[in-house]
Amino acid sequence: MDTMEILNGIFREVFDDNGIVVKRETTADDIDDWDSLSHLNLVIAVEMKFGVKFALGELQSLKNVGDMADLVEKKKQEIADVSFLARENRFPGPSMKI
Repeated sequence: MDTMEILNGIFREVFDDNGIVVKRETTADDIDDWDSLSHLNLVIAVEMKFGVKFALGELQSLKNVGDMADLVEKKKQEIADVSFLARENRFPGPSMKI
């Protein structure tokens, strides 16, 4: 399953609506009952499902579901990069940047 498919399932669960079909351009204006509380529940569900954590500034920059999918992919790649470095015992020294 790709990120958008997984996100669609999360949206259906959070909003308790099996008819929801999110697209990259979907915004809060497109989904009934998307308020601040449901947004918080959505963020927590996405973080838990993908095993990522979002910074407040990252969330504030999201304009639509596509932006959220891109951010999830970025976070997953960062985790994969750190995992690779840990497996290879190749963490960068103080002067190196990831």
